[in-house]
Parts: sequence; structure tokens; C-alpha cells
Amino acid sequence: MKKKQFINAIGLLILISVLFTNCSRYKEILNTDKIKLIHTTVNPSIDINGLESFEGLKIIFTNFLENIKIEKEITGTSISVEGLIPGIYTIVISGKAANNEGQLFYLNGSLVNYPIFNDNETIKISVTGLRISPLVFKEIYFAGSPKNYFRDQFYEIYNNSDSPLYLDGLYFAALYPTIATENLPVWPESDGKNFVYSDRLWKFPGNGTQYPLKPGESCIVSQFAANHQMGIYNPSSSIDCSSSEFEFNMNNKNFPDQPAVDMVHVFSNGSSAMGTLPQYLTSVFGGAYVIFKVPDGVIYDPVGDKTLQTKNLATTSTILYAKIPIAYVLDGVEAGHNETMVKAKRMAGVLDAGMTYVGATYNGLGVARKKIAENEDGTPVLQDTNNSTDDFDRGVVPMFRRYNSKMPSWNHTLN
Repeated sequence: MKKKQFINAIGLLILISVLFTNCSRYKEILNTDKIKLIHTTVNPSIDINGLESFEGLKIIFTNFLENIKIEKEITGTSISVEGLIPGIYTIVISGKAANNEGQLFYLNGSLVNYPIFNDNETIKISVTGLRISPLVFKEIYFAGSPKNYFRDQFYEIYNNSDSPLYLDGLYFAALYPTIATENLPVWPESDGKNFVYSDRLWKFPGNGTQYPLKPGESCIVSQFAANHQMGIYNPSSSIDCSSSEFEFNMNNKNFPDQPAVDMVHVFSNGSSAMGTLPQYLTSVFGGAYVIFKVPDGVIYDPVGDKTLQTKNLATTSTILYAKIPIAYVLDGVEAGHNETMVKAKRMAGVLDAGMTYVGATYNGLGVARKKIAENEDGTPVLQDTNNSTDDFDRGVVPMFRRYNSKMPSWNHTLN
């Protein structure tokens, strides 16, 4: 250990010596009567299939010693920068680019404290990329509040893309089993790995273009879209859900319909009827949630089409579950009791290879997807590696439109 620390110390001294030498050399240059401006070329490199151009990305040269910042847009596979004074620079490349299949990536690469003293130098920068899913779960609050209160659950959905998207006709579901368990159901062998399963489906209303979500906007779907901090509900609640865009209204007179738009009930036990539950809720231990879209021209009717229904073959129960084709899923997030429950997953790794959690129930805490960058308007670019263990911050106090995401113009509070 002492030998390793000694080597690290030597390395640090060498680095300081190099930077000091370069800075001293830089100051000597500045003391001359005439500074020769430098031209340099930057060649980014990245290993993403089908991504052949960096056009549209920004490159920023920052010389902190002289308070100089030069920003340019990359127009191809490399970029030339003229007029640099000699010095120590931090160089950052960032932005969004699409591959030849239209998949969007957030790209980032940098060099820190890089000495630029030679004219016509070519600089190579390795750029990493994260795929950007167009529509994602941004924040999920499932654990409930103190005093065993669970009616303040909500799910925030965010447009992470560069184009407007429509919520009309999309589906929401929590998968079965409702809690993470190693005692998993047995589904028909003929289904293979092509489906996930839910005991209840909901659908966003709309005529196709009624509920647009612009880039940087999010919508909230609440279990019950009221101000839960009111005395008649639970002043210990973490959240006021009254500005939600949608709610799961179950026609319970004790929890009356709110101004938020009602989600459309689609399926429960083979029927479109809601049943007698007083309120729709997902597990306070954490559920497995999906939003999915049926392809254009395809009819998805899990009530009328019996091939889209199944039973749990591990039991004698007659309860019917809806089959959801994995190919339809836009985003999936799995949550559980704690980190050990990742072995009890309900969805395939292709949808979510990990699991998020808050570690307790009725603690007023939730999970929020991590921000990896900002768009030009200040709205976030969110991380989505299809691994919720990595993609979410856990145990956060719930918050609507975290990171300055925007409210859609059709929200009822704006009318």
C-alpha cells in the first residue's frame, strides 16, 4: 500500500511539473511582443454502429487562465479551429446525433488541461454515447407517505427526444406479479420471451393529436390527482398532485373525480369493467411499469381477443392476465423492495436489466431518472441505458417536473 501511494505521489508531482512547465512556457509566450495564433484540427472517434457523422455537435475550447472560450459547431467528421492563442485548454464535445436507423444518442467527450502550443496539430478525442429513448418514465413515486397513505402515488412521463410526440392511445400497465418475488408465475411455453403480463391495463385518451408532448415536456399520471397535503387527506404527504395531467379515476365518491383528465380503463380479469376496487394503486414495495404503443394498423384487444389473455399456470386460479408484446414497449422500469430483489425480476433484461428501489414503505420517497445533460432551452436530457439500477437516483423527495422539465400547454391549470 505504501509503495502504491509513493508511486501515485510521484505521478502527481510529474503532472504538476508538466502543467507548471507548460504554464511557464505559456506566460513566456504572452510576454513576447507578438503572439502567433494557432490552427488545430480535432478528430472525434466513437464506436456506435451506423453513426458516421458528428454534424451538429458542439465543440468548446476553454482557456481558464486567460478566460477565453471558443465555441463552434461540428459540420462533418472533424473540425478545424483557427485563431487559438497558445495555452492550456479544456476541450469538450457534446450534443445529440442520430445513427442511420434514426436512433438518437447523447454524445460527450473531453480533454482536460490539454496543452496546445504547436501549429497545425491534430487532436484526437474519444467520444462516448448514450442512447436517448424518446419517451421515458422520468420519476416514479410508489412507496407512499407516512401514516400508511398510498393515494399520492404518481408516474411522470417525459419526452426525451427532439420531436413532438403524442400520448393519445398509448398504454400504461404495472406488470404481474405486483411485487418482486422469486415465486414467479408460469406462463404458456408457446409465448416464449415475447410478452410481459399485467392484471390491469389503462390507456391515454385522445383522438390521435389531442395530447402532444413537446421535447422537454412531461406529463404526470396520478393515482388520485388531488392535493394530498390537505387536512382531509394526509398532511404528512410529500406531494400535491392537483396539477397532474391525468389520473386513474375509479369513480369512488370518497375520492372524487379531479380536474385531471381520466385515463381510460381497458382490461381487468378479461373484462373492460373496472370492478369494485376503491382506488387503483401499484405496490408500495415497487412495481414493474411499462408504457407501450400499438403499431399503426394493428388491433390490440386483450378483452375481445382471447389469444391475448392467459392464466398463471403455476396455480389453479382462473384470473386472466393481458399479454403485452415486448416489441410494443416504449419504456420499462422495474422497482422492488431493495437491491437484493433484482433476482426476482418480472420483465426481461431487454426492457430493464436492473432494478430501482427506495428501501422502505410509507417513507415519502421516490426514484428519479438521472439527468446527463441539458438542452439549449434548459430542459434535461435523461439517462436511459435500460438498467434502472444505474439510471435512477433513489430515495429522493418526490417532485413534479424536476430539472426544469416543462408543463404541456393543455394542462388544466393553464386554461
